Amino acid sequence: MKKKLAMILTAAMALSMMSMTAFAEAETETETETEFDLGAGDLVAKEASAEKSEGVMTYAEYAEAELDSEVTVEVYVQAKQSWWEDKATVYAQDEDGAYFLYNMECSEEDYDKLVEGQKIKVTGYKSEWSGEVEIVDATFELEDGNFVAEPLDVTELLGSDELIDHQNEKVSFKGMTVEPIGEEGDAAFLYNWDGSGTEGDDLYFNVSVNGETYNFTVESYLCGSDTDVYKAVQELKVGDVIDLEGFLYWYEGVNPHITAVTAAE
Repeated sequence: MKKKLAMILTAAMALSMMSMTAFAEAETETETETEFDLGAGDLVAKEASAEKSEGVMTYAEYAEAELDSEVTVEVYVQAKQSWWEDKATVYAQDEDGAYFLYNMECSEEDYDKLVEGQKIKVTGYKSEWSGEVEIVDATFELEDGNFVAEPLDVTELLGSDELIDHQNEKVSFKGMTVEPIGEEGDAAFLYNWDGSGTEGDDLYFNVSVNGETYNFTVESYLCGSDTDVYKAVQELKVGDVIDLEGFLYWYEGVNPHITAVTAAE
């Protein structure tokens, strides 16, 4: 009798343990499914946040658009070049490419709101001037969002066909050597491209890398004579080795607008 009772109790305990194990496995499976679902949801949310609003072009679509066609893009202000008579000129970028917004309609009050990283929706016409692709006759709306691009090192792309693919982007150049400029061949920079200007005008200077020399600019509307970069270029000497940052502007070829100069590391 005791042996039979013991067998019954043993069987009952085994069934109980099996039930508990099954319950634990089911609970774990449910938790795993829940975690997977949340992960998928997060992924969808991230993908959705990268999508453009209705009617807004991706950078690829903008790049393929015909000149003189109307374009609408969502971009982030990277720098302001100028404001004059309710027209603003702005360097802008998104995660995929860059844009130059030339003489965009803008009140002085709104110009003050175009701080670095500010997201805006722009509608205008794709145009080209001496190789520089830009958006003209544009209007804009302020939107929620913020993005500041990191400079892309394009030193090794200088002189290549690939460089123009990064037109208007925030870029850097490393280990550039200051070369002579001007008719006498001993100056490190000129006021205006031909030396005809004075302090406050654009600065032009030559730098070389890998045996090739390039002409760079400090655009006075973007970085005036009171800025660190303007003063730094005025202090350059032929033979200095420097690192630079700026925007990859284009005028009859590459014509970077430099915003920072430091001694090469």
